[in-house]
Amino acid sequence: MKIDWHSHVLTRDTPLDDDYRNTQNVRRFLRAECGERFVFDRAFMAWVKHTRPLTLGAIADEWLRRQP
Repeated sequence: MKIDWHSHVLTRDTPLDDDYRNTQNVRRFLRAECGERFVFDRAFMAWVKHTRPLTLGAIADEWLRRQP
C-alpha cells in the first residue's frame, strides 16, 4: 500500500516505506504522540532514515526514550 504522507490518516501502526517523507502531517501526528516539544534533530533523523522496519509508533517511542 502506497502512503500519501501529506494526507493519509496516520496511526502508530503506519509503517514507513521507501517513499517516507517528513511532512507536516507526520509532524502533527508525532506532536500528538510526543507532546508539543517534539522536534526532529539530525541525529534522530539519521536514526529514522537507517532503521527498518519501522512504524510511526516506534518513532514516537524512540523520541520519548531519548528525552531527558
